[in-house]
Amino acid sequence: MAAAVVALALVAGAAVGLGLSRSREQARVQAEASASAALAARVLAQDSAARGAEVARAGRAVGDAARDEARDALLAAVEQGVETLDASDGEVADEAVRDALADVLQRAQHALESTPADAAPTDVQPTDDAAPADPAPTRGASGQADGSEQGAAGSSDGASVAALRALAAEVVAAHEAVRTAHDEWLAERKAQREREARATQRPRAPGGGSGGDRCETTYDGPPFYTSPPTKGGDGSNGKLPESMLRATSWGVDPKGTRYWLRTEATQALERLNVAFKAEFGHDLDLDLTYRDFATQVAMREALGSIAAVPGTSKHGTGYALDVPELPCEYGWDTPQRAWLVANGPSYGWVQPSWALRNGSNPEYWHYEYVG
Repeated sequence: MAAAVVALALVAGAAVGLGLSRSREQARVQAEASASAALAARVLAQDSAARGAEVARAGRAVGDAARDEARDALLAAVEQGVETLDASDGEVADEAVRDALADVLQRAQHALESTPADAAPTDVQPTDDAAPADPAPTRGASGQADGSEQGAAGSSDGASVAALRALAAEVVAAHEAVRTAHDEWLAERKAQREREARATQRPRAPGGGSGGDRCETTYDGPPFYTSPPTKGGDGSNGKLPESMLRATSWGVDPKGTRYWLRTEATQALERLNVAFKAEFGHDLDLDLTYRDFATQVAMREALGSIAAVPGTSKHGTGYALDVPELPCEYGWDTPQRAWLVANGPSYGWVQPSWALRNGSNPEYWHYEYVG
């Protein structure tokens, strides 16, 4: 009997021990599962935070690019506006258009000064040691992430970009108004000078000679005019597109066409004109600059060999200009020609040897840009 009791006790003890062992194993498994779940949650939170930071950086980069583009456009508009404002000083019929341009340029300059070109956002990088305090974005009733803060920031950036773009458009409009007024003033001035010249002309003596008026043009052929850029031009002689040319800041021909030359030639001529104007009190008068292929063909047909073969004219390259064929203003012995011949080379503009008085085809009105 005693042996049976002992056996039962041993069996009971073994059962209890087995139960305890199983409980400990279950507790260990549960603890490991909880730890794994916690680690997974932490990794997920960090990954979500990293993605959020990347999205924020991308958004800031897009906003910065748009702002920089708008700022650059405004800066370019301001530079052109300042150039036109300076060139039109005292040379518009109504100063109100220049005042309007000056006002918008002042506002634009203030906007540029208050909008730094190199502003850079600060990125916050999550660390492995600590998860963010609020790793998950708040969600609205629809279950979508709440982007109200990002939306507000985006709206602020968008308003700034929109303001810069609107200001640039305002500068361009004011600049165009002044340029138009300046061109009209110059055209009227040129027409007035021509009227005055005609009013003071004396009849030529029969057969020409010294009885003629030195202010009467020496050109008696059909009229030809300067050419605008060639639409769809391939860049060859007489086929130059607008991207290769630049118009002078002053002057239009009788048809209202601006005077176009290759960009570097125009830039040099602008500097030359400043010095010429300081010497003579008015802009350099222009008659012809860039000449397209079709016009050169027409000139060759009308004038014969004195006109260059189409495709070979220096005017077709955008590197030549003609002043008016008025002997009293730009003729051989005038102060204007003497000044141009003496000072033009300093700006890259010369009279080629063939066009000199003793050259193969004398043309006192013709000058070329040689750099």
